[in-house]
Formats: sequence, structure tokens, C-alpha cells
Amino acid sequence: MDAKPYARLDDVSLFYGDKVVLKNCTLDIVEGAITCVIGLSGAGKSTILRLLDALRKPDEGHVYIGDRDICHTPETELIEVRRKIALSFQFAALLDSLTIGENVGLPLRENTQQPEAEIRQIVEDALDSVGLAHTYDNLPSELSGGMLKRAGFARAIVTKPDLVLYDEPTTGLDPIVTHLITDMIVRLRKKLGGTAVVISHDLQSIFMMADYVAMLFEGAIIAYGTVEEIKRSPNPIVQQFLEGSEVGPIPI
Repeated sequence: MDAKPYARLDDVSLFYGDKVVLKNCTLDIVEGAITCVIGLSGAGKSTILRLLDALRKPDEGHVYIGDRDICHTPETELIEVRRKIALSFQFAALLDSLTIGENVGLPLRENTQQPEAEIRQIVEDALDSVGLAHTYDNLPSELSGGMLKRAGFARAIVTKPDLVLYDEPTTGLDPIVTHLITDMIVRLRKKLGGTAVVISHDLQSIFMMADYVAMLFEGAIIAYGTVEEIKRSPNPIVQQFLEGSEVGPIPI
């Protein structure tokens, strides 16, 4: 690969008891690109995000952020690594008792010494970038599902991370809001000038946003490439998944 990886899973295996979640899994996350990971439900896609954010360690193999092997990095140094990485949760995970502005500003208030006026300005800019400029004083209960997703995006980008991890960002949304969210992920990556990883089942959304697509099956990446390369993949497992067919090598 000519493109430089920002992060890499190198021959990673991970087990939950007797269950094999990942087995000899290798994946490059290209710097400055959006990489989408697809696969069956329960395949271990979200586990990849936890590995990249150092919330889990593999049983075997290595996870690199840049040149740093975060599997063998002291916890005190991992704190610095995580400050450059943001996770956008599947269901936003906002705190009900805080306003939208307070939720979005939480990473800054917890991890920096910036003055409150400066934090407010940064938060307002982040909200504006996701189309929620006038929601600072609203409670989460006052926002729709799509707006909550966008508020979660604002919280993820408020620290200007180098890597943003999106876990099922379009789940449960109607087609119009899905298109809005997909476009927003692309725009936010350009705004930050960083790297993104998206876990999703929504193929139409993936084909709109992805620079690279990786398919996870039975614990390993079985196909990797651009959208067009994945669409043309000769692998019958990939083709069955893309077609959503009951007929093929994937057990139903």
C-alpha cells in the first residue's frame, strides 16, 4: 500500500472465553481517509474500535497508532494517545441531566484548563459545524434521534482529534437523515484534516463516504480496497453480503 497508515491492527487475535472474536486480523487505517468496516452482526466490528481506542487489548498481535504499539504502552501514556482519538457512540450516549452544550463541552472541561468563555466558543463552533447552532441550552430529550447523533458528533470533534471512530452512525435513522449524517461525516473529516473509521451495515451510506472498505468475516479481514474494488471482489462471501442474498457460502 502506498498510502500511509495512521493506525494498524497487526495479526490481532481476541477471544471472549471460548468465542473467537478476531483471529489473525490485520487492517490498515489510512491517514487522512475514511475507512468503513462491514460484516455480519456480531462479527466483531465494534471490537476493532475498542482496540483502536485502547479500551481493549488483544490476546495476540499488535495495535499501532502511528509507530507506537499501544498494546505495550503504559496506561499513563495511553491517556495522551486517547486524547487524539474520539469515539462517537452508536446511540450518542449523552447525559440526560446536562444541556447539549454541557455535553459537548464535557471533554474540554474534564481534560483542559481552558477558560469557560473559550470552551463555550469552541462548543458553539462544534455545534454549528453539525447544524445544531441553536441547541446549546436544550436538553437531550428535546432533540430528535438524528439531532442527538449530530450532537454526539460535535462532542467527538470538540477536541479536534486526529482519529474519529464512528460506531453505527446511521442505525435507526430514516433515509433523509441517513444521507445528512453520511455527508456530515465526510465534511467533518475534511474540516478536521484527520482520519475516520466507520462501522456500519448501511451499504448505500458506506459507498457514499468510504475511501476504503474492509470486510470482516469469521474474525479476519477477508477483503479490503476502494469502494469499486470491493464491488468487483471475486470473493463469493463479499458478493453474497453486498447482494443481501440468502444463497451463498455465508451460513444463514
